[in-house]
Amino acid sequence: MSASTAPPTRTPATSKKPRPSGSARRRSTALGLAAWAVGIVFCLPALWMVLTSFHSEADAATNPPSLAASLTLDGYRTFFGGDGGPTPWPPLVNSLTASVFSTLLVLLLALPAAYALSIRPVRKWTDVMFFFLSTKMLPVVAGLLPVYLFAKNTGLLDNIWLLVLLYTSMNLPIAVWMMQSFLADVPVSIIEAAQVDGARLPTVLGRVVAPVAAPGIAATALICFIFSWNELLFARVLTGVVAGTAPVHLTTFVTSQGLFLAQLCAASVVVSLPVLIAGYAAQDKLVQGLSLGAVK
Repeated sequence: MSASTAPPTRTPATSKKPRPSGSARRRSTALGLAAWAVGIVFCLPALWMVLTSFHSEADAATNPPSLAASLTLDGYRTFFGGDGGPTPWPPLVNSLTASVFSTLLVLLLALPAAYALSIRPVRKWTDVMFFFLSTKMLPVVAGLLPVYLFAKNTGLLDNIWLLVLLYTSMNLPIAVWMMQSFLADVPVSIIEAAQVDGARLPTVLGRVVAPVAAPGIAATALICFIFSWNELLFARVLTGVVAGTAPVHLTTFVTSQGLFLAQLCAASVVVSLPVLIAGYAAQDKLVQGLSLGAVK
């Protein structure tokens, strides 16, 4: 009688990840340190601007500058009109008005155009995209004189709504190019399902396409807002007392009496805050939008 032998049990082999070698770890550490060094170098001017904004004019003008100088809020107090100077609120409101309204107009016009060029492509859509891109090849200063003459003859000089129209036309090609790539990744099946249910084009754009492409739309809106907020050339030439924007207001700190460096740094910090706040609030959508379609 032969004894039944049980089959030998095999212990599953545990897969061990290969540990990086010493040279690989040193290379990774060196690359990390280099990335931090580059990031600090790029942030140093902004950090120095913030620090200088809390110095007095005498300490800000020293050469070499002093890191141990006493801190004060005189620059911010002067910027906000605490010493009887001009108040910055009208330029800030003008910049906010021009940036917000132009960004909304750009989105309203770019979304249908991008839809036609991506999801429902028109004939020779590549030629259309090249036409949009060609509008950015002309230097902005080359169109300054015709725009100035147009504004003068139509009575639109020193009018904030002229800047709204100009910023809309300047940002529209960029918005169409960006949103066309975003909308190209929207599944056509959900659009066709909405159309089968009887949804018309405005409903499809507002309730189907816009929610799916929300990260891309947010990234486009933020970039258009930044471009409009920072624009100086047209605002400097076409505006005066009534419609002057925040970048134009910053130029008033460079006078014949000299450069008020501490006040200029304080004003620059305040003017930069709306863009930083908007970028921080939409940072998740911005990252999703700029990386949309990167991995297929």
